[in-house]
Amino acid sequence: MEYTVHKLAKMAGISTRTLRYYDEIGLLKPARTNSSGYRIYGKAEVDKLQQILFYKELGVSLDRIKDIITSPSFDILKALREHREKLLDKRKQLDILIANLDKTIALHERRGTMTDKEKFEGFKQKMIDENEKKYGREIREKYGDEQVERSYRKLKDMTEEQYAEIEKLGNSILETLDLAFEAGDPEGPLAQKAADLHRQWLCYFWDSYSKEAHAGLAQMYVDDERFTAYYDRKRPGTATFFRDAILIYTGMNKQ
Repeated sequence: MEYTVHKLAKMAGISTRTLRYYDEIGLLKPARTNSSGYRIYGKAEVDKLQQILFYKELGVSLDRIKDIITSPSFDILKALREHREKLLDKRKQLDILIANLDKTIALHERRGTMTDKEKFEGFKQKMIDENEKKYGREIREKYGDEQVERSYRKLKDMTEEQYAEIEKLGNSILETLDLAFEAGDPEGPLAQKAADLHRQWLCYFWDSYSKEAHAGLAQMYVDDERFTAYYDRKRPGTATFFRDAILIYTGMNKQ
């Protein structure tokens, strides 16, 4: 069966403008244009649109989606299975948050009890899921599945106080790093303080600290454009500066 822009947009629940934009950027081209100048989409385009919308639902950027679905190695069956697993994970996260809300409502209605740890379980799982979505492949390749899963378990077992301390440390790292970058010396006291705060933050997630692993993570902040963008969002060059400060802190700059 074939569809015009309007029919396909209505069936997919998106706007005609979206379909035209996908055509403009080369993400989803119509099968053909008829004699009246209308874009016509066939089964292959419908299947591709489904994949695009799956990836969008999972938060993947359009540029990345285009790279994935136009790759010669793209396997639609494998992609569908991966979508299913990720959606199941998402459903699990929503179930946790809903259960958390139900317990909180019951607590306020004096119909039940809720531990402090339970109050934060849903938010911790959300943090884990977001981290896995953004950086899971890279950190698993670098540190291995077992180490990553241990880190996630440590996060889940944290007390409310520990969870609050992590957030406080995270803010302190960024504030100190900003001041250190202004000073311009990765060997200076502010830069080294930022590196030490970063070590303290890591120790909440790692079973044991090693200078080599710390230095390796700092290098990833420069090698991976997503980490770089996070640290450079206010001042370009901050990620490299932070990497240099951590290499000095760990003594790995001498190797």
